[in-house]
Amino acid sequence: MDDLAIAGERRLRALNRRITPQRRLILDTLAQAGGHLDAGEIYERARLRDPRLSLSTIYRTLAALKASGAVRELHLDQEHHHYELDNDDRHSHLVCLECGRVIEVDSEPFAQVAQAVGQAHGFDVAAAQVELTGRCADCRQKQI
Repeated sequence: MDDLAIAGERRLRALNRRITPQRRLILDTLAQAGGHLDAGEIYERARLRDPRLSLSTIYRTLAALKASGAVRELHLDQEHHHYELDNDDRHSHLVCLECGRVIEVDSEPFAQVAQAVGQAHGFDVAAAQVELTGRCADCRQKQI
């Protein structure tokens, strides 16, 4: 089992949540993906290991993992949500509007700006998550 999946299990245990086979399978599936998957992609990959798995089980399990903080839900486009393991590595996303590519970038510069804006308005910023949309270098190159 991947270190990120193990960290997710630790979070569940710390909250006295059970480690069900479905939770373990989804944590492992996300860890192996190394990126952002939507529920359908998680379902397809997880069913290779457990053909009896249903899509409704995926959604219920993702909700439980999200509530525990083991999984982060991302809104990378208008159509559906994506999920990734929450490994406390705060990063932001650059999302290509043409090909859908997602590039992870360090959030520290965005967090600094968020803190400054918050202070200017007497607001204590607890967290900042930024998603920038546009066109990736490959898609821009295709247009030339």
